[in-house]
Amino acid sequence: NHQSTIARLAALLNPKVLAKMTTKTKPAFECKVTVNQSILSSLLDSSDASSLVGSIDQGTSSSRFLLVTSSGCMLSTAQVEFEQIFPTSSPYNTSSVSCAGWHEHDPLAIWDSVATCIVRTIEELAKHGLDLSSSGDDSTKPSLIKAVGITNQRETTVCWNDRTGRLYYNAIVWDDTRTAAVAETIMGENSSSEEKPGGKKDALRSKTGLPIASYFAGTKVRWLIDNIPQLQQDLTSSSERAHVRFGTIDTWLVYMLTGYKRSVAEMEHNERLAHEGGAFKTDVSNASRWLFMNLETMNWDESLVNATCGGSSCWKSKADGETLPVETSLPKIVPSSDSTIGTVHGIPVLEGIAVASILGDQQAALFGQSCFQPGEAKCTYGTGLFLMMNTGDKPIPSTTGLLTTVAYQLTNPSGVQQPPIYALEGSVAFSGSTIGWLRDRVELIDSASETEALALSIPSNDNMYLVPAFSGLFAPHWRPDARGCMVGLTASHTKAHIVRAALESSAYQAREVFDAMVLDSNIQLKEMRVDGGATANKFLMQFQSDVLNTPVVRPEYLETTGLGAAFAAGLAVGIWTDMEEVRSMWRADKIWPPTMPAAERDRCWKGWNKAVKRSLNWLSDEE
Repeated sequence: NHQSTIARLAALLNPKVLAKMTTKTKPAFECKVTVNQSILSSLLDSSDASSLVGSIDQGTSSSRFLLVTSSGCMLSTAQVEFEQIFPTSSPYNTSSVSCAGWHEHDPLAIWDSVATCIVRTIEELAKHGLDLSSSGDDSTKPSLIKAVGITNQRETTVCWNDRTGRLYYNAIVWDDTRTAAVAETIMGENSSSEEKPGGKKDALRSKTGLPIASYFAGTKVRWLIDNIPQLQQDLTSSSERAHVRFGTIDTWLVYMLTGYKRSVAEMEHNERLAHEGGAFKTDVSNASRWLFMNLETMNWDESLVNATCGGSSCWKSKADGETLPVETSLPKIVPSSDSTIGTVHGIPVLEGIAVASILGDQQAALFGQSCFQPGEAKCTYGTGLFLMMNTGDKPIPSTTGLLTTVAYQLTNPSGVQQPPIYALEGSVAFSGSTIGWLRDRVELIDSASETEALALSIPSNDNMYLVPAFSGLFAPHWRPDARGCMVGLTASHTKAHIVRAALESSAYQAREVFDAMVLDSNIQLKEMRVDGGATANKFLMQFQSDVLNTPVVRPEYLETTGLGAAFAAGLAVGIWTDMEEVRSMWRADKIWPPTMPAAERDRCWKGWNKAVKRSLNWLSDEE
């Protein structure tokens, strides 16, 4: 009866939801530093101390700093979260749609989180007797840290003025949905009456390898130009125009690391400003995620910039057809591994150390997993889910909705650039964040660590599916009109079924991308190397192997993004001689072979595809 149904629904939704009505205060985040004592002891005992490479791993919800030894071991890790900003209203929201789906970061909070991790690492190791400051008590003593690499959340976009140091707006995060309407506008500006079905979103794909979608940095640049008055004023001012800077998080960190603090006199009312004089650079892996870079030339393409931003009302008053100044507003594109990117000045404890690598987070994970040969692939389970396969020195156009992107480009210690290496990628917006949603929004669980036991407490999903299309579906569907749904619900389902369905959704989405990758490349993958926090969940890893019908391999070190940036930086300064030496340091920790019967796998897969269809067409022009 209806009373028992209401009671069951009430049990599914944790009653803490109703009790938690107080105003939330700004969270205080603790930086956690972990030191590998055995490696530290060997360093302290050795008369010939190992060289170290630092790695900044700046993610969507936290920042990390890692120190890696010349033997590829992790000496220490530091991690701190930072505030996530989800505006409920904004003076810059000129549409009739609410701010639901907006996601922002404070760029200075990101910088603070990175600086905190670095300083706390140096302090903690000093307590244990290892002095890693750049000079120490003896100003002639070189630091053990020979280089620093950077890996970052991609597509998240920052805009600032390098003369004044003022930020124009918060960073717009990669999964922010406000730019879905911007993408539609750009499609309309670049379509023709003869366009094939679905052709509008692929109008720039032949040059960029990307569809026109809200995901990419170019759409965020366009939103900023369309909506931020001070930015519009400066872009159309002959004196300020050359001082406008757009960058993804890697560019912002390089600028802050290599720049100098401004004088107190420049800071009105204790206003915080960006540093000055920093290097304004990005690497090929990050540049390939803008919609602005030509994959063949590896340079910004003004025709692509104009196709994305040329239709903005910001330029309507300019009779000369002036648009975004590419040479000054976009960072210089450099190889991923390059000892000349810049020198640290923005953090005293690393003063004078070279910034020697930049890699987007998924490309860094590919590198950290030693996927150096065509056909080798990895899957990262983070906030989203990212599957990437090395395709060698030639880009492979995708016909299945995947992204053709740059994996990395190396420069050897003598400064000679090697050809870029390309990749196919499928990106899924919600993976770990689906579990975060169950914990923080629905409050069905208290911790992600509960999910494995809950999933294993029942024999199957009992034909219930959760499609986490909270901001649409990414690869291979690219359907911004989709929205999340749970289907197949019956009165017998419990909290455990919902949690299990949430975990299974990551595995199903990975298979969608996996199958598309095999079709595009004509290569049957022999194994899937995995990394990210969710690889600790043994249920998910076994289910992933079963759904793919392919062995899943977890490495000894799960911090593959940070390791990838460290390896690339070490190669640039000669810590490691070549890729084979780096490959020799990769070690497997656990392998999950598939065990699910074929009939069961087919039944599960059929149910998932049926559920995905239910998630489509929730947003329409009429709404």
